[in-house]
Amino acid sequence: MPWQDSDVYYFPNLFSLSESRHYFRLLESLNWQQETLNLYNREVKTPRLQSFYGDNGVYYTYSGQRFDATEWVQVLSCLKPWLASTCSQVLGRTIQFNAMLGNYYRDGNDNMGWHADDEPELGQEPVIASLNFGAARDFKFKHKFSSQQHNLLLENGSLLIMAGKTQQFWYHSLPKRMRVAEPRINLTFRYLINSPK
Repeated sequence: MPWQDSDVYYFPNLFSLSESRHYFRLLESLNWQQETLNLYNREVKTPRLQSFYGDNGVYYTYSGQRFDATEWVQVLSCLKPWLASTCSQVLGRTIQFNAMLGNYYRDGNDNMGWHADDEPELGQEPVIASLNFGAARDFKFKHKFSSQQHNLLLENGSLLIMAGKTQQFWYHSLPKRMRVAEPRINLTFRYLINSPK
């Protein structure tokens, strides 16, 4: 996308409808959990289900809590090298992933607020590769230091890549959409730089 201070690529229809349905059914069996976070000194349940898979010893911290990766399962182990190869071709350099944070949006009430994937574990210019299966949902961007905003409709079977300085300069969110009744599964592959346990 030709946006200031960003390196964003969107590929709709990367998977056929039958392939997308197949992956959705497989991914429904992941270890989905509704996490409880401590925000502003009160416990809040995340408005979506999440799962976290990765290499042995990989973890991330969010809202003061540490989350350790579950060992890769077959469907993710198959997607990971294919996705790394695809991103390497798009970005023109070797990309590797060692973790996947998944989001299960049960309907349009489930959402994700404004944030940037700028945790220290991700490094300076992380590559976040986001696969989308199920209901199409709006995905919003807003610049941290200007009034720029953009909206993408993330469709069933699509891939969104956020790289370069995107996380340094842009927030993103997935807002509520009350008319959406169908579920959506989103897989975000990334490389986490962790210190030893």
